[in-house]
Amino acid sequence: MLKWLVVIVLMVIVTEVFRPGLTRTLRLGHLPGDLHFRVFGRAFHLPFTSTLLLSLVVWGVLRAI
Repeated sequence: MLKWLVVIVLMVIVTEVFRPGLTRTLRLGHLPGDLHFRVFGRAFHLPFTSTLLLSLVVWGVLRAI
């Protein structure tokens, strides 16, 4: 359980540190399959593809440990 907690904390820290560069280079949040729409003047962003991609990366990291 401690290993999972350490990996999650490290992933959050790394993601927050490198987020500006990742969004520019990998276009996270702007991939095909990420939905962006406006309803009644409010903008909604549903990053389905980005979430799937990040989940696969995290799964791969956890399998490697």
